[in-house]
Amino acid sequence: MTAAEATRATVGELAVRTRRFIRDVVVPSEPPAGMELGPERRRALQEEARAAGVFAPQVPTALGGLGLTLPEWSPVFQEAGYSPIGPAVLNCMAPDEGNMYLLERVASPAQQQAFLAPVAAGEARSCFAMTEPHPGAGSDPAALATVARRVDGGWVLDGEKRFISGADEAAYAIVMARTPELGDGAATMLLVPMDTPGVTVGHPVRTMETAITGGHPHVTFADVRVGDDAVLGAAGEGFAYAQVRLGPARLTHCMRWLGLARRAQDTALDRVRTREVFGAPLAELGIAQAMLADSEIDLATCDALIDRAARLLVEDPRAGATASSIAKVHVSEAVGRVIDRAVQLCGGDGVTLELPLLAFLNEVRPFRVYDGSSETHRWAIARRAVARRRREVEAGERVLDTPEGAR
Repeated sequence: MTAAEATRATVGELAVRTRRFIRDVVVPSEPPAGMELGPERRRALQEEARAAGVFAPQVPTALGGLGLTLPEWSPVFQEAGYSPIGPAVLNCMAPDEGNMYLLERVASPAQQQAFLAPVAAGEARSCFAMTEPHPGAGSDPAALATVARRVDGGWVLDGEKRFISGADEAAYAIVMARTPELGDGAATMLLVPMDTPGVTVGHPVRTMETAITGGHPHVTFADVRVGDDAVLGAAGEGFAYAQVRLGPARLTHCMRWLGLARRAQDTALDRVRTREVFGAPLAELGIAQAMLADSEIDLATCDALIDRAARLLVEDPRAGATASSIAKVHVSEAVGRVIDRAVQLCGGDGVTLELPLLAFLNEVRPFRVYDGSSETHRWAIARRAVARRRREVEAGERVLDTPEGAR
């Protein structure tokens, strides 16, 4: 067996264990539709996940995780995502998963010990504070309004954030702030404990989904003082670090929600096998078969785009950024289509709370907005395509009029 084959076998075995744990332990523990998984129940399930050997699959083994690399995550994350609460139970849910990925790559050893290790162990939660009320940063990070000013021995932070997922349970925030004294457009990431004077968790914005407990509150930073050791990485490099985090983070959302879409498809497949209409099983009606086939196509294309983007993010981060945007747009829209078809195929039951499909729709619909709206990503994808073709033409490449010249 080659090293690559051994790796695939290891990931495959973990995916199987995860599948069994999610379906045997987690799915029966899901709260009713519209309700959140409370912190005490989450911690209890996390202990069961540890005992089952499926906890923190993406966390380095030195920190108690299973040590999978980014290209290996998708099969396991999809199995975790088969339940809306599965990723939280396995400690691979946003925002903690993205924060752990960033801290592992950028934080100092002391910062990793203080901030990464507790979250990796499931002993603490974290949040990522970048989004702001209008006209501050949303889909356009360049609109960042929160400011950090240098003072003797550290920094003073002022600003307001919103949609800060998990802030009400977080031990600390990774805060993105403009640092204009370091140059126009410069930004810095700061590690700020939530009990620092001047930090206030405000209005808890409620959204359609419940997978991230506690809603998405406003967080205000008023004359918040932190030391120089609060700077994550290098001062002024915040936007570069944001890309380190956001590319993989939006991709892992794709993995998790694809798992939920697979469950919706399973629900629909079970229904059409047993439901008879007009004298035949629903599965034998052409229109139902077309819907099922379209969902299978959506699931397969999502899987392929995710795998490609994960590989490129490691091998060629520039190409990976575009691949991640493409995957994010396609998956965020495709999973909604798959779940919506499942609702339709289940008929009257599909639009009740007797099945979880409506709750699944609520979970995935916001994904077309957060982590960059579909429209923002389409703009970026098109802009990069135009720039790429311009470089090709300038390098002397020409387009042929023959079929052989088509690409």
